[in-house]
Amino acid sequence: MVSVIIPMRNEEQHIAKTLESLLVQTYPRECYELIVIDGQSSDRSLEIVEDLRRSAPGIRILTNSAGIVPIALNLGILNARGEIIIRADAHTVYPSHYIETCVRCLEETGADNVGGPILTVPANGSLSARLVGAVLSNPFGVGNSRFRTSSREGLVDTVPFGTFRKELFQHIGLFNETLVRNQDKELNARIRNTGGRIYLSLALTTLYYPTDSFPTLLRQTYVNSRWHVYTFRQNAGALSTRHVLPACFAAVLITLMIGSFVTNLGLLALGCLLTIYMVAAVYFSMRIFQHNTPVLLLALPFAFLCFHLAYGLGTMAGLRFLLQQPSTRPIKS
Repeated sequence: MVSVIIPMRNEEQHIAKTLESLLVQTYPRECYELIVIDGQSSDRSLEIVEDLRRSAPGIRILTNSAGIVPIALNLGILNARGEIIIRADAHTVYPSHYIETCVRCLEETGADNVGGPILTVPANGSLSARLVGAVLSNPFGVGNSRFRTSSREGLVDTVPFGTFRKELFQHIGLFNETLVRNQDKELNARIRNTGGRIYLSLALTTLYYPTDSFPTLLRQTYVNSRWHVYTFRQNAGALSTRHVLPACFAAVLITLMIGSFVTNLGLLALGCLLTIYMVAAVYFSMRIFQHNTPVLLLALPFAFLCFHLAYGLGTMAGLRFLLQQPSTRPIKS
């Protein structure tokens, strides 16, 4: 028996596609259940799920009064009937063999958590949506995040939406409910700390639909990255170099900008840093030339810069959480 748990809060644009893809799986229908944990959505999300449930009795709905992801995941795990837990996402469309392949990969690899790469698909054809897709799927944008950019399978530090044996949570505990963000990274760090293994399988590739607004991506990036410092406090192994590089870049850039008003040397250093950065940004933009329009390629280097600054400034803003605990109110309205 497999339980697919799906946290949801205000996902009316995507939840129908997600559930429909999970309802037409090759895995025997009587051998898996879908558990949607609603975080008190204020849009039509819950209505859409209720409509689908009328024709698919295998869908269960739980209420998450806290409205944050880790509590939703823990509710799903505690109420799951399955021996295997698949953590799904409400922005993602799954191939028809997904559940069957998750179970097979878990058995064949002997790993404690298996997952696959995500192919970031622009939500629509607008320039803003295509910029979001390009930034989140380019190594220059997201670093060595293998589940976003890699075409190699094998052992990794984390996967986005994992598959676990339910008994695992008896040994390492549930998701950390103080982490509104980064709860998957922190759980995977605990798996590694206890000698467990996390496996990335190309057969588990899914389609991920991010926001269609680049300004919204920047806001989300800033808010999410503020959780890095507190996550580090909770579990230092949850983060890697790629999570702190944007903050280092932003700090150096700010320092040189201030210095440029004082000395010519500061101005020269600032110019050199920005030149090197933009050359690298243009290079990585040109690598996707055949798939994109000239307008997007011209805008992409500046989109990279804005994205990295939002990420870095958010991480720096989160330094205050070295001394205090952040609010656990829902981020998504």
